[in-house]
Amino acid sequence: MSISKRLDDARRAFAKGDRTAAAAAHDFRRIAHAAREQHAGSSAQYLGDLVYGGLDGIITTFAVVSGVAGASLGTGVILIMGLANLLADGFSMATGAYLSTKSEQEYYEQERRREAWEVEHFPEGERAELYELYRARGYPEEDAEQLVAIQSRDKTRWVDAMMLEELQMLRDDSNPLMSAAATLLAFIVAGSVPMLIYLVGLVVPVPAHLAFPISLVLSALALFGLGAAKVLVTARQPLRSGLEMLLVGGLAAAVAYAVGALLRRLGVQA
Repeated sequence: MSISKRLDDARRAFAKGDRTAAAAAHDFRRIAHAAREQHAGSSAQYLGDLVYGGLDGIITTFAVVSGVAGASLGTGVILIMGLANLLADGFSMATGAYLSTKSEQEYYEQERRREAWEVEHFPEGERAELYELYRARGYPEEDAEQLVAIQSRDKTRWVDAMMLEELQMLRDDSNPLMSAAATLLAFIVAGSVPMLIYLVGLVVPVPAHLAFPISLVLSALALFGLGAAKVLVTARQPLRSGLEMLLVGGLAAAVAYAVGALLRRLGVQA
């Protein structure tokens, strides 16, 4: 049983007010077992990239499809603009995920090297800093002194404590390339949903007046599903999360459709 699974069970028990389930989630044998398996797998850390990449993909692509449909520019324009947006924005999102993760990791390591140097050369000053940090958090003087003594026995643990208590920084062990790949994959797969019916229309004739409504329904289902799946990251209510994402995506599409329709009325041609 992983730590994340145990935490999920604890959250559900708290939400339901189930003391028995909460006690089971806090059984010391289960906690110890979860801690031993903490490093058994790392795929869960990319779940956020998959969920949010997919949400961005479907919202932006559906907005493009809605805008072109509102302007009545035809299936060819929808496919050209939709696919161009899908690939360009997908790579842009992936690049952003890679650079963001890499920059945060580099900054963390830079600050950690500084803290390690200060611990090595100015130990008394670092002990005083840590003591004041514990005191600021409300620990009594004696407890703060004991905590400092415990943390400073081992330099690695000491630096970890300074990173957390002084800088509020935690190490991110995710792979930037994997984060970028997860974002790109989710963006392209989910972003393809609004265009599925138009792609099918290249092989099987689809009535023009039905294409956009079908795209609308598929996109709404995908938006709700991804919004509900977001609770795997945020631990919120699936129904509420799904409806919120459906509303956000619907508003974006409505704005794009209205702009397209307005431009058509103004006589703007493709």
